Amino acid sequence: MSTTLPVVIHTDGACIPNPGPGGWGALLQQGSHELELCGGEAGETTNNRMELMAPIRALDALKRRSVVHIHTDSTYVRNGITKWVLSWSGNGWRTSAKQPVKNVDLWQELVAACERHDVEWHWIKGHAGHEGNERADRLAARGLTEAVDAARGA
Repeated sequence: MSTTLPVVIHTDGACIPNPGPGGWGALLQQGSHELELCGGEAGETTNNRMELMAPIRALDALKRRSVVHIHTDSTYVRNGITKWVLSWSGNGWRTSAKQPVKNVDLWQELVAACERHDVEWHWIKGHAGHEGNERADRLAARGLTEAVDAARGA
């Protein structure tokens, strides 16, 4: 039996305004080891796209198959990956109303990333003082700022 600790990931996305420039952040923790990731887009994106980018990039950062516990404050991401994605993919990436799924490119990336790991999804209330979520929120804000500054040549 493996005694490897799970990788705990906290993710968040930010977009100001929405739609507008956006950022994502992820805090990865395993035992005493931590890795902070962030990124963003200076052009027009959405909060939902940034919420999806955070777990995709976090999972992509893992070098080997891992047990992963992802904590997100996005019901869109958690419900999408745990409830809706199976129906969407079975319906040719269409909703129950027969409309194209929004952000299908990122949903497909997230599904592929999850298949490389053993992922448990957890929803937590945002901006409620949860340290991992607060750090992910700050990373998302940093990703947004860095993307905008880079686009301005700052």
